[in-house]
Amino acid sequence: MRTTSYYPVLMTEDVAAQAAFYMRHFDFEALFESDWYVHLRSTQSDAVNLAILRWDHQTIPEVGRAKAGGLLINFEVEDVDSVYGRLKAAGLPILLDLRDEDFGQRHFITADPTGVLIDVITPIAPSDEFLKAYAPGKAGA
Repeated sequence: MRTTSYYPVLMTEDVAAQAAFYMRHFDFEALFESDWYVHLRSTQSDAVNLAILRWDHQTIPEVGRAKAGGLLINFEVEDVDSVYGRLKAAGLPILLDLRDEDFGQRHFITADPTGVLIDVITPIAPSDEFLKAYAPGKAGA
């Protein structure tokens, strides 16, 4: 199978509000908008996409109809410190404060309006202990 695209689709009750959140705070633009579905693309990279879907839309099998939960999405950025400052100033909840991790990340965690966790990350060099877990040439910053 050759995958040509991959992106998460968050199911929610308020499609417009959820899409507006990602456009405002994470620099997305809408490529397609309806009252039940919005397809977003990063203004910084055409390869970064996200979709928002009404949780109870008819295209979703009844067994799968649910609001997003138990989900963590990652945004890898060039300067996590500046994003942290901007989102904290905007009043977003900071659920895990900005910190360095031995496994090779400087990051913090916030959440969107429906509680989906958002981990904002800048890769850094991992500790010697964690360096061994990386494939050759694939570690951190």
